Amino acid sequence: MNRISQDNIDKIPEIRLVRGAKSGSKEDFCALYGLYKDRLYRYALYRLGDATDAEDAVSECVMAAWKDIRSLRDDHAFSAWIFRILHNICAGMIRKKIESREALEKAAESLPLVSDAGASKSAELADALSRLTDEEREIILLSVVSGLTSKEISGITGITPGSCRSKLSRSLAKMREILS
Repeated sequence: MNRISQDNIDKIPEIRLVRGAKSGSKEDFCALYGLYKDRLYRYALYRLGDATDAEDAVSECVMAAWKDIRSLRDDHAFSAWIFRILHNICAGMIRKKIESREALEKAAESLPLVSDAGASKSAELADALSRLTDEEREIILLSVVSGLTSKEISGITGITPGSCRSKLSRSLAKMREILS
């Protein structure tokens, strides 16, 4: 007997929305966007370090996803698919910043502070993130900020799920060391 995992049961409504969006339903696509908008924005914000850039990246991502939703081959992979689109858009925006001589360090330093009370912690976190390699930072952001699984991160980065888990563990340990 084929058992359905709890993760698959939890994703059934999402899969229905994906299928509806692939069939051209704007309402289903908007509902999908509602499920992902906060995680997409947080990922873009931490990746780009600027609220306006993050909003632009998410907007561009959503437009690209709507345009290309029919190309999604595996309905269960929507999460990894849309984050891959956002990942590529953010990478392109970063390349443009570098080409215009804006350093990545400036992006990390310009992370908005959560509140006055959390200002020093936010600054410390931004500094710790800036000290990681691009790959380490990417894995942490995709996992911790965006909530993706190692399998989904694997689909975005090309690293095996096992390596993702190992690198995430090492990267988090490195951040703990930096923050202590």
